[in-house]
Amino acid sequence: MEVIFATEDLDRLEVDGSFTAGFNQTLVKAYRNKINIIRQAVDERLFYAIKSLHFEKLEGKRKHQHSIRLNNKYSLIVELVERKPENKAVRIVEITDYH
Repeated sequence: MEVIFATEDLDRLEVDGSFTAGFNQTLVKAYRNKINIIRQAVDERLFYAIKSLHFEKLEGKRKHQHSIRLNNKYSLIVELVERKPENKAVRIVEITDYH
């Protein structure tokens, strides 16, 4: 899948080995791992199939978004974007602490 980043920091967090955006290295490593999984996916069915991602549709004002668990405290908020029927993308919105 194509990956679109909502902010420059989220993009930089994937590619710049020295940039942490204020997060610890364990979380940054988990983030990069999840981005790698997203890039390899054909569509979101893979996210549901990999149970450790805890891919969940959100509710309320975030009903158009999904979450992917990074660790016990943080989740990655994403939006599924349909470019064309055969070309899907994931927009990386934010890393958030739900606790």
